[in-house]
Amino acid sequence: MAADAELLIDRRRLRRKLSVWRVVGIGSLVVAVGAVGLRLRGGEVAGFGAIKPQIARISVGGFIAGSEETTKLIARVRESSAVQGVVVSISSPGGTTTGSEELHRNLRALAEKKPMVAFVDGTAASGAYIAAIAADHIVARETALVGSIGVLFQYPDLSGLLDKVGVKVESIKSAPLKAEPSGFTPTSPEARAALAAVVGDTYGWFKGLVSDRRKMSDKELAVVADGRVFSGRQSVPLKLVDALGGERDAVAWLENSRGVAKGLPVTDWKPKGKSDFQLWSALGTGADLLGLPGAAMQLRAVGTETTDLAQGGLLALWRP
Repeated sequence: MAADAELLIDRRRLRRKLSVWRVVGIGSLVVAVGAVGLRLRGGEVAGFGAIKPQIARISVGGFIAGSEETTKLIARVRESSAVQGVVVSISSPGGTTTGSEELHRNLRALAEKKPMVAFVDGTAASGAYIAAIAADHIVARETALVGSIGVLFQYPDLSGLLDKVGVKVESIKSAPLKAEPSGFTPTSPEARAALAAVVGDTYGWFKGLVSDRRKMSDKELAVVADGRVFSGRQSVPLKLVDALGGERDAVAWLENSRGVAKGLPVTDWKPKGKSDFQLWSALGTGADLLGLPGAAMQLRAVGTETTDLAQGGLLALWRP
């Protein structure tokens, strides 16, 4: 009996030790992954600001549709006391006109507070070029694609197909131009003219933006505003970009022309939702390794977040 009691006591001690080590292990994991999270977020601590002087890199890629996460990211960069300059790294064919307008306005607000340069790492076409001209200086790779100044409105005409299969779509409208174009019937001349007026007005806005930001005359603008793309090499004499080079050349402009301290690290700043998801996923993996599947599931659930993108409307998009 005494031996059984001692064995029971030893087992309880062992369990307590294992519990303590599990707590220590999870705590260490949180600290380690938190440190990685800080690096991924650009060296900032939520609620306490950034912790080291740096140049922030904001990446603009893929389809530009307007994002609350991106808006908040730019605001955080603007308010960070440690960010001495900003590189906007662009590789995008554009997107919606409204999304591109929102991004341009947010970047202009940032440029008014922080020295900012745009770097075309691949493509800055249409809406992405609207983003690029928010900066006071644009550096592009020699083989980058730049421009595509224009506006697009596309819709399908299914009327021929519906006629062949014997389907007719009826509609009752408050006015002839309501819900035009529909795609179910041929577009009337009046509807086409109304749409063309919207496209023309937005195109004029786009050209005015380019003319103002790039200091182009009407003659210079006419050469580049016909919708085509240009290589980086072609873009310099056309005044679409200022210089050729890589990101290091963009940073050098910040240092030499805007007084940014030399040798600062260039740090990626990501939307919080993406960084949080990486952080919580890593914590969930750590909990799995420690034999805590329930905790792992809860940690991953905390990091689950959806992103709402504003879709639809006119496009400022280059489609090869």
